[in-house]
Amino acid sequence: MTETAEIQKPSEPQRPRAVFSNEDFKLLRTAIAHYLQEAKDDPNLGKYSSLYHRLGRIG
Repeated sequence: MTETAEIQKPSEPQRPRAVFSNEDFKLLRTAIAHYLQEAKDDPNLGKYSSLYHRLGRIG
């Protein structure tokens, strides 16, 4: 005879763990601000600018 272990599933889904802390968002925003000042010829400058503002709303 083979015994099978029953796996119990939680009744409610567990909240995923955060990848970044609020301090990480502040550091990323600072780094992007510096990059925005240095890389004025980058064709993706608008995307970096949008990311900078989105990070400001998070942290």
